[in-house]
Amino acid sequence: MARNVTDDPSEDVVASAKAERATRRGPFGRLALFLRQVIAELKKVVTPTRKELISYTAVVLVFVVIMMALVSGLDFLFGFVVAYVFGNGPVG
Repeated sequence: MARNVTDDPSEDVVASAKAERATRRGPFGRLALFLRQVIAELKKVVTPTRKELISYTAVVLVFVVIMMALVSGLDFLFGFVVAYVFGNGPVG
């Protein structure tokens, strides 16, 4: 199971953001602050274990197969209805 990490920004990033807001810096200063915040957020990312990754992949594949079957069934049904209404009647 993935670790529970709070989604609160670290205090040093918040403090530097407040300091940045107080002293209006140029575009390079804002870019540097943005990059520091991006790196701080990326440090919070937790990669899934191999078992979690396999189970997530299986869930997605099963969902895609179910949706393909549903869309294919509806396509066949609507095609049959359109052929019946506008075509030569039921095909058979």
